[in-house]
Amino acid sequence: MDFIDEVRALAARVAAAKDMVQTEEATKNAMVMPFIHLLGYNVFDPLEVTPELTADVGTKKGEKVDYAILKDGKPIMLFECKKCGGDLNINHASQLFRYFHVTEARFGVLTNGIVYRFFTDLEQPNKMDEKPFFEFSFADFRDQDVDELKKFAKTVFDLESILTTANHLKYTRAIKNTLNDWMTEPPEDFVRLVSAEFLAGKHFKNTVKDQFTQIAKHAFQQLVADKINERLKGAMTPEPALLASVTHAEADSLPGETTEPTAIEVEAYQIVRAILRSVVSADRVAIRGAASYCAVLFDDNNRKPICRLRFKNENRLVVGVFDEKKEEERVPLHSLDDLFELADRLKASVARYTRDEEAAAL
Repeated sequence: MDFIDEVRALAARVAAAKDMVQTEEATKNAMVMPFIHLLGYNVFDPLEVTPELTADVGTKKGEKVDYAILKDGKPIMLFECKKCGGDLNINHASQLFRYFHVTEARFGVLTNGIVYRFFTDLEQPNKMDEKPFFEFSFADFRDQDVDELKKFAKTVFDLESILTTANHLKYTRAIKNTLNDWMTEPPEDFVRLVSAEFLAGKHFKNTVKDQFTQIAKHAFQQLVADKINERLKGAMTPEPALLASVTHAEADSLPGETTEPTAIEVEAYQIVRAILRSVVSADRVAIRGAASYCAVLFDDNNRKPICRLRFKNENRLVVGVFDEKKEEERVPLHSLDDLFELADRLKASVARYTRDEEAAAL
């Protein structure tokens, strides 16, 4: 199994367990230890992963860090754990700060089992930064996040490489946050800069400033929207070689749809059909590919969705199910077998459409 598949599998387990995990100890056992194992470290070998590593820090005796990953007998990564879903404010990481200072470890991790915040000492040597350089969340991650996480795996761990990446990630994140703030509330200096060409020789009075602040804000947001639309159009435009093979039936489909579901989508579709055979004829359950998901539809009607198999652009197996208002809820799956746990909700969707048919016939 590839690393990203292992991440998806653990993400599904974390999502399923998070509501039942109520204490810090339970969080360690159910989430943090599997995470460390995911990185390739043997959680049962105290020479590799030491729980509650103790050190005396100044006048404080018996200071402990929840887990320390060791290499050649020396800590390389420290973990401080909070209960599942708990606050990860840096003020709650006092032990991690102190222990980071007295060991040779260059990375500290603050986690609540769902979110993992990675710290190092980019600001001052041997003093842990107050802001993380990287954050990984099992609730929301991208392929790029998985690539960064993999650098901490035992088989590829390289201190200098990660520190170089950490420096890049830190400033990239800071600049993104600044640009996001500017897009929401453009500062005066920024407005002056982008409007200088149009305001040459004019006084930057309050009325002018307010006018161009709103224009700059709108232009910034429109630029982002245009970039998103360009990406969407590129993703939805078929390859030229495929255009020649489009049939008349396919030409009537919505833009961006594909005609060939993947093998795992077909397998999931067959499971959904099997679930629904007790309430409706299987030939009324259709599958239709789309750019970002595969739709399972009642009577092949796009207005009658049964579920959406979001396996394409998600970082894990996710199925979208619908309530009475046709609002979608995305449910992560550990495996396709978990579809059977959604049987009642899938049948309820079909039941709503058949009731509508019966009402229309009266």
